[in-house]
Amino acid sequence: MTTLNSPTRRRFLALTGAAGLGLATPALLRAAPATASVTGSAFASNWSVTLADTADVAPLKQRFDRLLAGIDRMMSPWRADSEITGFNVATREASRISAETAFTADAALAMAAASDGWFDPTIGPLVARYGFGPIEGNVGPEDKAAPRWRSLAVEGDLLVKQEPGLTMDLCGIAKGRALDLMALELGNTGHDDFLIAISGELLSGGRHPEGRPWQVAVEDPRPDADSTFGVLRLDNAAVATSGLRAQSYDLDGRRYSHIIDPYHGRPVEGEIASVSVIAPDAMTADGWATALTAAGAAGPALARRRGIAALFLFHDGAGLRNESVNGFDRLLL
Repeated sequence: MTTLNSPTRRRFLALTGAAGLGLATPALLRAAPATASVTGSAFASNWSVTLADTADVAPLKQRFDRLLAGIDRMMSPWRADSEITGFNVATREASRISAETAFTADAALAMAAASDGWFDPTIGPLVARYGFGPIEGNVGPEDKAAPRWRSLAVEGDLLVKQEPGLTMDLCGIAKGRALDLMALELGNTGHDDFLIAISGELLSGGRHPEGRPWQVAVEDPRPDADSTFGVLRLDNAAVATSGLRAQSYDLDGRRYSHIIDPYHGRPVEGEIASVSVIAPDAMTADGWATALTAAGAAGPALARRRGIAALFLFHDGAGLRNESVNGFDRLLL
């Protein structure tokens, strides 16, 4: 564990040519003459795909817009016509869903089990209670001693709730799944060297056109910071960052975050500022970044037990303290 001492973000960008993708998130370090990008918007955020400048990127935008719109129609709780909203508002026990929604929902329940319930896809109504989401439903008891996600199940093409009023929120994992599907699309169209980004999540394949691993910047998550923690080598892997800076607000001297502590039924508190996770695929990185942030001070021990490579940034007075788990620091330049 060390204390953060980094250059200002403005100076860092000037020296390296980094293109920031949002505070408290990894950001792409691009050598502009060697790369070409295609960009768009989805999930109330922006996405980009970076390839060698010899690639024909123009046809890719329509493909990705169509793919991401499909995921939105299936899994967005903000859409009244999505599959997941249909399940959440249904009074019946089971709802028929697409194969993709079933795959992602099953992965979310597996993540809940692997993370000892720190990733909890049933807490959508609690997220809404604090002003961060649209899901209405059975909030359940404040004491989460009996995990309610165990009352959800995927059975073939059915999503099943064994308790009335239960809901499922896939926002903590669906963005990562979208990145993985975009990577599959790139592979199917003959593009093996790429970097894909959606907000604070990135997935790399192959090599940067200069022949090195792709490089991204992990930024300082403090609310008023203008600095960068370091540069991360991303080698055929994904990185996701979850933090308390984005999607948060201050009220009566207290900061309220969109990340909910599922065991106490309230926004995460304490010294945790952000967690970055490296994994072979983006859906895994996405889910674990959410789970480890929700776990707060218990996060490093959980990551060690589960073999998750993670970087924890904690508030330490006016500065930051970092804790690297399972070799994350070996990938920092």
